[in-house]
Amino acid sequence: MRKLTFDWQYIVNVLPHYQTALWITVKLASIGILFAVLVGITCSVIQYFKIKMLTKIVKVYLEIARNTPLLIQLFFLYYGLPKVGITLSEELCGIIGLTFLGGGYMAEVFRAGFEAVSKSQIETGKAIGLSNLQLMRYVIIPQAFSYSVPGFGANCIFLIKETSIFSGIAILELTNTTKNLMGIFYKTNEALFMLVIGYLIILLPLILFLTWLERRVRHAEFGN
Repeated sequence: MRKLTFDWQYIVNVLPHYQTALWITVKLASIGILFAVLVGITCSVIQYFKIKMLTKIVKVYLEIARNTPLLIQLFFLYYGLPKVGITLSEELCGIIGLTFLGGGYMAEVFRAGFEAVSKSQIETGKAIGLSNLQLMRYVIIPQAFSYSVPGFGANCIFLIKETSIFSGIAILELTNTTKNLMGIFYKTNEALFMLVIGYLIILLPLILFLTWLERRVRHAEFGN
């Protein structure tokens, strides 16, 4: 049986490449998730209040966002748009693609959170004279947030892992950096080991934070 060996000196040598790739992954994922949340909240509010015309547009967007692979979306942005004179950088394409995809999933999470709020509380708010804006701020959003935390956390983790698709448009995030280094040095075990470590550095603290946050909002809502 062949013994698994690691070239630790090689890992030390390529560590700067992984540090750069880790920063790129975190940066693009963070910006993409932030904009996805904004898009998701906007779409869910439009759906919740059934705003005419905009509701139909949102439904079309959600169907396209959730039923097309991120790689196809990126190819359209990076290779398709230049055909009509619109050229975007690799990182901007990655952010737009992640926002477009993530917004569709976030919208469903927040919509479900809004709909989970008790109708009696909304009617009570209206009875005491709260406007729709005040209802959203003081009644609906605080409760909808607590219901949305598990789905929101799952979507954040999903979108971070989807950054691996950015290798399709030559962004040097963790996965693409690993592929390049394997092609140059043929150190497959070491490269894959560093890839796993890179994602663990990003995802493990996030998972712990989301677990803590979910417990906090449950305690705030149910008192246990």
